[in-house]
Amino acid sequence: MTVQDIDRASFAEEWERWHRAHEQALADPHGFLAITSLRWLSPEPTRFEDAPGAWSSGPEGVVVELADGEELTIDGTAVHGRYVFGTIAERASLYAGYGDAVIEVAKRGGHDIVRPRHPGNPLRTDFTHTPAYAPDPRWLRTGRYLPFDEPRAITVGAVAEGLEHVYDAPGQVEFELAGETFRLTAFNGKRPGSLMVLLTDATSGVTTYAANRSLQIDAPDEAGRVTLDFNRATNLPCAYTDLATCPLPPTENRLPVAIEAGERIPLERGGRP
Repeated sequence: MTVQDIDRASFAEEWERWHRAHEQALADPHGFLAITSLRWLSPEPTRFEDAPGAWSSGPEGVVVELADGEELTIDGTAVHGRYVFGTIAERASLYAGYGDAVIEVAKRGGHDIVRPRHPGNPLRTDFTHTPAYAPDPRWLRTGRYLPFDEPRAITVGAVAEGLEHVYDAPGQVEFELAGETFRLTAFNGKRPGSLMVLLTDATSGVTTYAANRSLQIDAPDEAGRVTLDFNRATNLPCAYTDLATCPLPPTENRLPVAIEAGERIPLERGGRP
């Protein structure tokens, strides 16, 4: 199928449905816009103003000590006193209820963290939408998946200073744009067999968020073909809040061409409607 074969009206309507659903997930009462703080845990029990209890990280993993009258809800059960969350896997998150809020307990870059999520956080309640380029079929590219012989552990930086993330990369995605051939290192996507790439391009820091963008790619077909729809390039949470630990793209994923598609700089970061 060529760009000329695509019904532009239907293409735009499908994109609008997808983007509305993406925006709704972002503005969920306990989504990233609801985060009120990012707490790095230490062996010393510490209390925070936006979460109950004294939190620490040690040989038992993450532990909270709740004072009299304080309560968390975990898997539907009320918890009081001392509670051990245990060792949390890298990039995993556990969630405990606290009134209408949720307390996220997670591990990022080898560090245990707590991120309270309050629905009334102004960043969430004031959110309206994310500016984006108008969907255009010319940014729909057919590419080729080039699997590695074995997945490679790729270390990338993070928006949080001093933090690093390690991802398994199953291969690369090759595609052509503006008469040039590019290869992007791909990580595993949200669905089985799917892929995800982190990238920047010549629009980064100009019309799109400077640090990174993310693109989900459906699983390759039997011939190894993939479709890259740059209209669906999205911001990561760090585009909206400093309370995120988002990864940065690998060096080879920093493209020298301008991809004028997908989500733009959020209004919260000074973006234009």
